[in-house]
Amino acid sequence: MPTPEEIETADLFLRKAASDLAAARALATDGDQEDDVIGFHAQQAVEKAFKAVVVIRSLEIPRSHDLSLLIRLLDAPGHDLPVEIVEADWLNPWAVTMRYDEPGGQLDRSQAVEVADRSWRWARERVDEVRRPGNAA
Repeated sequence: MPTPEEIETADLFLRKAASDLAAARALATDGDQEDDVIGFHAQQAVEKAFKAVVVIRSLEIPRSHDLSLLIRLLDAPGHDLPVEIVEADWLNPWAVTMRYDEPGGQLDRSQAVEVADRSWRWARERVDEVRRPGNAA
């Protein structure tokens, strides 16, 4: 069972993830906005959502933007991840590289927002579960 501090930290990650998700969602409809900005916010929403679950599982939060690493941490026995969450690592290039370099491809904006939304909802459910007596993440 996570500590109250861990739950508080997870809630903070989820609030920040929700803010990034809202930014990605709003910017995705703006044709003048570059893909790298939208991809960055979508990736950040997923990363922060995943880190919320890492926290409530009392694991060390990696100082990394690597979604593949976070997925490996979260996809432990007894904690099956939905396939759309496991495949979220396609957003990895949008974390840092795309902010400073020319994009090598075009972002599927609706897919990026959808993956971020599903990841946030999945993480929110995991955090809410630990608040219920007798449950764990």
